[in-house]
Amino acid sequence: MPGFEVFGAEEKQHVLEVLDTGVLFRYEFGGQRNNVYKVREFEQAFARYTGAGHAQAVTSGTAALKVALSALGIGLDDEVITQGFTFVATWEAILDVGAIPVFTEIDTTLNMDPADLEKKITPKTKAIIVVHMLGAQARIREIKAIADAHNLPLIEDTAQAAGGRLDGQHLGTFGTCGTFSFDSVKTMTTGEGGMCITSDEQLWQRMSEYQDHGHDHAVNPGGRGGEGRSFVGFNYRMMELQGAIGLGQLAKLDGMIAAQKANKALLKEAAAAIPGVSFREILDEEGDSATFFAFMLPDRARAQAVNQVLRDNGAGAINWGENSWHFYPSWEHLLGEKTLCANGWPFTAGGKRRFHYDRQALPASAAIMDRTLCYQVPVKPAPADQAALLAALAKAAKL
Repeated sequence: MPGFEVFGAEEKQHVLEVLDTGVLFRYEFGGQRNNVYKVREFEQAFARYTGAGHAQAVTSGTAALKVALSALGIGLDDEVITQGFTFVATWEAILDVGAIPVFTEIDTTLNMDPADLEKKITPKTKAIIVVHMLGAQARIREIKAIADAHNLPLIEDTAQAAGGRLDGQHLGTFGTCGTFSFDSVKTMTTGEGGMCITSDEQLWQRMSEYQDHGHDHAVNPGGRGGEGRSFVGFNYRMMELQGAIGLGQLAKLDGMIAAQKANKALLKEAAAAIPGVSFREILDEEGDSATFFAFMLPDRARAQAVNQVLRDNGAGAINWGENSWHFYPSWEHLLGEKTLCANGWPFTAGGKRRFHYDRQALPASAAIMDRTLCYQVPVKPAPADQAALLAALAKAAKL
């Protein structure tokens, strides 16, 4: 991880085919494009790859979440449950449609705790977003059973887990829809870009139209139709150059994951010698996309001591308890209710506070995060860098 490590002739060829047409827009200009529709081809290839009925390309993983939520009809003051360990985009999308994020604890999978999910469901709950965080599976079957029991749509945020599977089934295909990110640090990348997948044709149609200003695609699904508009949408269209790169990257995805698995196995073998170490619970090792390697120490003090040795040897790990991007207590802009809107939206409306978050609200997650260390797993590590990391882990084993 990430896919730019393996950019090559395949991506270049697809991009050149786009440049030769002079058409970068994914729709229209039929007379100029010589039947080159790279975004549409990318969508079809991604749907086939994952086994989904339909795929809708968009401008980012964040946009994919908003498109999915909007197409599902989620809006003002609806509650959407997600987990407290995720990238900020997950709850930003919830806020952006006017809904209210509700956060669950995580468990040793580093993903949503189904038992806490059950506790957080209220009559205001309108959807659940489960995140396959750090490339490995959430307890998706248990979570889907809960969603189904409460008749709630389930979105799988699969931003960090493209190509991941559970018992052979692709992550993103268990719920109502799945969303993906192809940004600059993802296993497969288009620089920016994202994808929604679903086997619900009506939902796909709404996503297709919403991401194109609500333009009616009924006459020619995936293309512009009669230009009627049955609802208000927005512009989240992927451009042809991104679709071109996506085609090249998708063809390499399984190979990249295989390389990540091999590199992760080396890290795990080295870390296993650290006294007191344990590892993140992976529900299906074969289906792990291996984008990250996470290991735990018995407590926060021990994790800090081990990480100090790693830092002293030029190979400091991510400590999720200290990370400011991905864990609930560190989201100062959310907890501090910081906004550019003069009227306080989305934290206030009509002069009244809509919700408030307690920094201490997820103690079980905090206990896990404080003792968890993590490395991003490369596809093609430089031999010297890999040797230095393994040597640092060996020194930590002597602590």
